[in-house]
Amino acid sequence: MQVLIDTETEILEKTVETDIKKLVVYNDDVNTFDWVIDTLIEVCKHTSEQAEQCTLIIHYKGKCSVKEGEFDELTGMRNEICRRGISAEIH
Repeated sequence: MQVLIDTETEILEKTVETDIKKLVVYNDDVNTFDWVIDTLIEVCKHTSEQAEQCTLIIHYKGKCSVKEGEFDELTGMRNEICRRGISAEIH
């Protein structure tokens, strides 16, 4: 009896590339804590706790990544945050 063993195994790897960006909000001397908190809740759909924590990080560290996602998803949020007088960029 002869047993044939296939030693050639093809392995297919599928690499899914997602270009995840970060929406970063910067500190300034103009906007109040409450204004930034309200903006993050309304625009980024943060909980009040998330918004408060991000605002404290922005204040003490100078900036904070407030949202991650695809560029197209973050663009509208960035535009609205900037329209409200808060400095933000997508990285």
